[in-house]
Amino acid sequence: MSLLVFGQSGQVARELAALAPEAAFLGRDRADLTDPAACVAALRASGARAVINAAAYTAVDRAESEPDIAGLVNGQTPGALARACADLGIPFVHISTDYVFDGSGSTPWRPGDPVAPLGVYGRSKAAGEAAVRAAGGQHVILRTSWVFSAHGTNFVKTMLRLGAERSHLRVVADQTGGPTPATEIAAALLRITEALRAGAAGGTYHYAGAPATSWACFARETFRQAGLSVTVEDIASEAYPTPARRPLNSRLDMASTETDFGLTAPDWRQGLARVLAALKGI
Repeated sequence: MSLLVFGQSGQVARELAALAPEAAFLGRDRADLTDPAACVAALRASGARAVINAAAYTAVDRAESEPDIAGLVNGQTPGALARACADLGIPFVHISTDYVFDGSGSTPWRPGDPVAPLGVYGRSKAAGEAAVRAAGGQHVILRTSWVFSAHGTNFVKTMLRLGAERSHLRVVADQTGGPTPATEIAAALLRITEALRAGAAGGTYHYAGAPATSWACFARETFRQAGLSVTVEDIASEAYPTPARRPLNSRLDMASTETDFGLTAPDWRQGLARVLAALKGI
Protein backbone atom coordinates (compact mmCIF):
# COMPACT_ATOMS: atom_id res chain seq x y z
CA MET A 1 0.00 0.00 0.00
CA SER A 2 1.40 3.36 -1.07
CA LEU A 3 0.41 5.59 1.85
CA LEU A 4 0.64 9.38 1.98
CA VAL A 5 0.41 11.11 5.37
CA PHE A 6 -0.20 14.82 5.78
CA GLY A 7 1.70 15.77 8.93
CA GLN A 8 5.21 15.04 10.13
CA SER A 9 6.02 16.60 13.49
CA GLY A 10 2.73 16.12 15.34
CA GLN A 11 2.18 13.43 17.96
CA VAL A 12 0.18 11.06 15.78
CA ALA A 13 2.29 11.67 12.67
CA ARG A 14 5.46 10.78 14.55
CA GLU A 15 3.91 7.55 15.78
CA LEU A 16 2.73 6.76 12.26
CA ALA A 17 6.30 7.24 11.04
CA ALA A 18 7.50 4.71 13.61
CA LEU A 19 4.84 2.15 12.63
CA ALA A 20 4.84 2.75 8.87
CA PRO A 21 8.28 4.04 7.86
CA GLU A 22 7.58 3.14 4.25
CA ALA A 23 4.85 5.80 4.03
CA ALA A 24 5.49 9.27 2.60
CA PHE A 25 5.09 12.11 5.11
CA LEU A 26 4.43 15.71 4.11
CA GLY A 27 5.30 18.34 6.71
CA ARG A 28 4.52 22.03 6.57
CA ASP A 29 7.57 22.69 4.38
CA ARG A 30 6.14 20.49 1.61
CA ALA A 31 2.40 20.82 2.24
CA ASP A 32 1.21 23.99 3.98
CA LEU A 33 -2.35 23.36 5.11
CA THR A 34 -3.13 27.06 4.77
CA ASP A 35 -2.79 26.48 1.00
CA PRO A 36 -5.40 23.87 -0.02
CA ALA A 37 -4.46 24.01 -3.71
CA ALA A 38 -0.80 23.26 -2.97
CA CYS A 39 -1.78 20.35 -0.73
CA VAL A 40 -4.01 18.91 -3.44
CA ALA A 41 -1.21 19.28 -5.99
CA ALA A 42 1.17 17.41 -3.69
CA LEU A 43 -1.40 14.66 -3.19
CA ARG A 44 -2.01 14.25 -6.93
CA ALA A 45 1.72 14.15 -7.65
CA SER A 46 2.41 11.54 -4.98
CA GLY A 47 0.85 8.52 -6.66
CA ALA A 48 -0.61 7.52 -3.30
CA ARG A 49 -3.20 4.77 -3.04
CA ALA A 50 -4.44 5.95 0.39
CA VAL A 51 -4.18 9.19 2.39
CA ILE A 52 -4.21 9.90 6.11
CA ASN A 53 -4.60 13.49 7.27
CA ALA A 54 -2.76 13.66 10.59
CA ALA A 55 -2.14 17.41 10.40
CA ALA A 56 -4.34 20.07 11.99
CA TYR A 57 -4.51 23.42 13.73
CA THR A 58 -4.66 22.24 17.36
CA ALA A 59 -4.02 25.43 19.36
CA VAL A 60 -7.46 25.44 20.96
CA ASP A 61 -7.14 28.76 22.80
CA ARG A 62 -5.25 30.61 20.06
CA ALA A 63 -7.93 29.59 17.60
CA GLU A 64 -10.31 32.00 19.32
CA SER A 65 -8.22 34.88 17.93
CA GLU A 66 -7.29 33.15 14.65
CA PRO A 67 -10.61 31.81 13.35
CA ASP A 68 -9.73 32.26 9.68
CA ILE A 69 -6.52 30.23 9.94
CA ALA A 70 -8.17 27.51 12.02
CA GLY A 71 -11.05 27.35 9.56
CA LEU A 72 -8.71 27.07 6.61
CA VAL A 73 -6.47 24.37 8.07
CA ASN A 74 -9.15 22.32 9.82
CA GLY A 75 -12.08 22.96 7.51
CA GLN A 76 -11.28 23.92 3.94
CA THR A 77 -8.09 21.93 3.35
CA PRO A 78 -9.44 18.57 4.58
CA GLY A 79 -12.41 19.09 2.28
CA ALA A 80 -10.11 19.79 -0.67
CA LEU A 81 -8.02 16.71 0.09
CA ALA A 82 -11.12 14.54 0.42
CA ARG A 83 -12.45 15.77 -2.93
CA ALA A 84 -9.11 15.00 -4.58
CA CYS A 85 -9.13 11.50 -3.08
CA ALA A 86 -12.70 10.99 -4.30
CA ASP A 87 -11.62 12.02 -7.80
CA LEU A 88 -8.69 9.59 -7.67
CA GLY A 89 -10.78 6.78 -6.20
CA ILE A 90 -8.57 6.33 -3.14
CA PRO A 91 -9.55 6.27 0.57
CA PHE A 92 -9.11 9.28 2.81
CA VAL A 93 -8.74 8.96 6.60
CA HIS A 94 -9.13 12.11 8.69
CA ILE A 95 -8.59 12.73 12.41
CA SER A 96 -11.20 14.75 14.27
CA THR A 97 -11.98 15.52 17.89
CA ASP A 98 -14.36 15.36 20.84
CA TYR A 99 -14.51 19.18 20.65
CA VAL A 100 -17.21 18.92 17.98
CA PHE A 101 -19.62 18.14 20.85
CA ASP A 102 -20.86 20.58 23.50
CA GLY A 103 -19.93 18.27 26.37
CA SER A 104 -23.39 18.11 27.90
CA GLY A 105 -24.71 15.09 29.81
CA SER A 106 -22.67 12.18 31.08
CA THR A 107 -23.20 9.40 28.54
CA PRO A 108 -20.60 8.67 25.86
CA TRP A 109 -21.13 10.50 22.59
CA ARG A 110 -22.05 8.31 19.63
CA PRO A 111 -20.74 9.06 16.13
CA GLY A 112 -24.20 10.03 14.87
CA ASP A 113 -25.02 12.43 17.70
CA PRO A 114 -25.58 16.07 16.66
CA VAL A 115 -22.48 18.24 16.89
CA ALA A 116 -22.57 21.55 18.75
CA PRO A 117 -19.02 22.85 19.26
CA LEU A 118 -18.36 25.41 21.97
CA GLY A 119 -15.55 27.36 20.30
CA VAL A 120 -13.63 28.17 17.15
CA TYR A 121 -11.47 25.05 17.21
CA GLY A 122 -14.45 22.73 17.52
CA ARG A 123 -16.36 24.60 14.82
CA SER A 124 -13.39 24.39 12.45
CA LYS A 125 -13.11 20.64 13.01
CA ALA A 126 -16.86 20.17 12.54
CA ALA A 127 -16.61 22.10 9.28
CA GLY A 128 -13.80 19.80 8.17
CA GLU A 129 -15.91 16.75 8.95
CA ALA A 130 -18.81 18.12 6.93
CA ALA A 131 -16.52 18.90 3.99
CA VAL A 132 -15.01 15.41 4.02
CA ARG A 133 -18.45 13.80 4.00
CA ALA A 134 -19.66 16.12 1.25
CA ALA A 135 -16.73 15.08 -0.96
CA GLY A 136 -18.52 11.81 -1.55
CA GLY A 137 -15.48 9.54 -1.56
CA GLN A 138 -14.54 6.53 0.53
CA HIS A 139 -13.46 7.94 3.88
CA VAL A 140 -13.24 7.53 7.62
CA ILE A 141 -13.44 10.40 10.07
CA LEU A 142 -11.90 9.22 13.35
CA ARG A 143 -12.71 11.35 16.37
CA THR A 144 -10.36 10.99 19.30
CA SER A 145 -9.60 12.80 22.56
CA TRP A 146 -6.94 13.86 25.06
CA VAL A 147 -3.99 12.72 22.94
CA PHE A 148 -0.65 12.15 24.67
CA SER A 149 2.76 10.75 23.77
CA ALA A 150 6.46 11.18 24.44
CA HIS A 151 6.59 13.83 21.70
CA GLY A 152 5.40 17.38 21.34
CA THR A 153 3.31 19.26 23.87
CA ASN A 154 0.65 17.41 25.82
CA PHE A 155 -0.88 17.05 29.28
CA VAL A 156 1.45 14.30 30.49
CA LYS A 157 4.60 16.22 29.64
CA THR A 158 3.17 19.40 31.17
CA MET A 159 2.35 17.57 34.41
CA LEU A 160 5.82 16.04 34.57
CA ARG A 161 7.40 19.48 34.12
CA LEU A 162 5.21 21.10 36.75
CA GLY A 163 5.50 18.13 39.09
CA ALA A 164 9.27 18.45 39.07
CA GLU A 165 8.91 22.06 40.19
CA ARG A 166 6.02 21.96 42.66
CA SER A 167 4.60 19.68 45.35
CA HIS A 168 1.00 20.89 44.96
CA LEU A 169 -1.02 21.44 41.80
CA ARG A 170 -4.62 22.48 41.16
CA VAL A 171 -6.11 20.51 38.26
CA VAL A 172 -9.55 20.62 36.65
CA ALA A 173 -11.72 17.73 37.86
CA ASP A 174 -15.11 18.35 36.22
CA GLN A 175 -14.06 17.51 32.65
CA THR A 176 -14.25 13.80 31.86
CA GLY A 177 -12.87 11.95 28.86
CA GLY A 178 -10.61 9.22 27.59
CA PRO A 179 -6.87 9.94 27.43
CA THR A 180 -5.58 8.34 24.22
CA PRO A 181 -1.98 7.32 23.48
CA ALA A 182 -0.88 8.66 20.10
CA THR A 183 0.76 5.36 19.21
CA GLU A 184 -2.58 3.57 19.61
CA ILE A 185 -4.26 6.16 17.40
CA ALA A 186 -1.59 5.62 14.77
CA ALA A 187 -2.08 1.86 14.85
CA ALA A 188 -5.85 2.33 14.58
CA LEU A 189 -5.46 4.63 11.59
CA LEU A 190 -3.32 2.07 9.78
CA ARG A 191 -5.81 -0.73 10.44
CA ILE A 192 -8.69 1.44 9.24
CA THR A 193 -6.77 2.43 6.11
CA GLU A 194 -6.11 -1.22 5.31
CA ALA A 195 -9.80 -2.01 5.81
CA LEU A 196 -10.81 0.78 3.44
CA ARG A 197 -8.36 -0.50 0.86
CA ALA A 198 -10.04 -3.89 1.22
CA GLY A 199 -13.45 -2.37 0.54
CA ALA A 200 -14.83 -1.23 3.91
CA ALA A 201 -17.56 1.38 3.55
CA GLY A 202 -16.21 3.90 6.03
CA GLY A 203 -18.00 6.71 7.85
CA THR A 204 -17.55 8.50 11.18
CA TYR A 205 -16.07 6.63 14.15
CA HIS A 206 -14.71 7.19 17.63
CA TYR A 207 -11.45 6.04 19.19
CA ALA A 208 -10.47 6.97 22.75
CA GLY A 209 -8.74 5.52 25.77
CA ALA A 210 -10.44 3.83 28.71
CA PRO A 211 -11.51 4.00 31.46
CA ALA A 212 -13.02 7.48 31.41
CA THR A 213 -11.32 9.81 33.85
CA SER A 214 -10.87 13.47 34.78
CA TRP A 215 -7.84 15.65 34.16
CA ALA A 216 -7.16 15.64 37.91
CA CYS A 217 -7.21 11.83 38.11
CA PHE A 218 -5.09 11.65 34.96
CA ALA A 219 -2.56 13.90 36.70
CA ARG A 220 -2.57 11.75 39.85
CA GLU A 221 -1.90 8.59 37.85
CA THR A 222 0.88 10.34 35.96
CA PHE A 223 2.59 11.36 39.21
CA ARG A 224 2.06 7.91 40.74
CA GLN A 225 3.64 6.10 37.82
CA ALA A 226 6.43 8.65 37.55
CA GLY A 227 7.23 8.38 41.26
CA LEU A 228 6.63 12.09 41.91
CA SER A 229 5.25 13.22 45.26
CA VAL A 230 2.70 15.80 44.18
CA THR A 231 -0.64 16.59 45.78
CA VAL A 232 -3.39 17.25 43.23
CA GLU A 233 -6.24 19.52 44.30
CA ASP A 234 -9.50 19.16 42.37
CA ILE A 235 -10.88 22.38 40.93
CA ALA A 236 -13.79 23.30 38.68
CA SER A 237 -13.32 24.56 35.13
CA GLU A 238 -14.45 28.01 36.26
CA ALA A 239 -11.42 28.20 38.54
CA TYR A 240 -9.10 27.78 35.55
CA PRO A 241 -10.48 30.15 32.89
CA THR A 242 -9.21 29.79 29.32
CA PRO A 243 -10.05 31.69 26.12
CA ALA A 244 -11.83 28.64 24.72
CA ARG A 245 -14.47 26.66 26.61
CA ARG A 246 -13.77 22.95 27.02
CA PRO A 247 -16.48 20.25 26.87
CA LEU A 248 -17.22 18.80 30.30
CA ASN A 249 -18.19 15.41 28.88
CA SER A 250 -15.73 14.09 26.29
CA ARG A 251 -16.62 10.41 26.62
CA LEU A 252 -16.73 8.73 23.19
CA ASP A 253 -18.74 5.61 22.36
CA MET A 254 -16.59 3.11 20.44
CA ALA A 255 -19.19 0.40 19.76
CA SER A 256 -19.25 0.87 15.98
CA THR A 257 -15.45 1.10 15.82
CA GLU A 258 -15.15 -2.28 17.50
CA THR A 259 -17.86 -3.84 15.33
CA ASP A 260 -16.53 -2.56 12.01
CA PHE A 261 -12.78 -2.60 12.58
CA GLY A 262 -12.17 -4.83 15.60
CA LEU A 263 -10.64 -1.93 17.52
CA THR A 264 -11.19 -1.77 21.27
CA ALA A 265 -10.50 1.11 23.61
CA PRO A 266 -6.84 1.16 24.68
CA ASP A 267 -6.11 1.25 28.41
CA TRP A 268 -4.60 4.70 28.81
CA ARG A 269 -2.85 3.68 32.04
CA GLN A 270 -0.81 1.09 30.15
CA GLY A 271 -0.16 3.63 27.42
CA LEU A 272 1.00 6.10 30.06
CA ALA A 273 3.51 3.58 31.41
CA ARG A 274 4.96 3.14 27.92
CA VAL A 275 5.17 6.90 27.37
CA LEU A 276 6.94 7.44 30.69
CA ALA A 277 9.41 4.67 29.83
CA ALA A 278 10.05 6.30 26.47
CA LEU A 279 10.60 9.69 28.07
CA LYS A 280 13.24 8.21 30.36
CA GLY A 281 15.16 7.14 27.28
CA ILE A 282 15.07 10.56 25.62
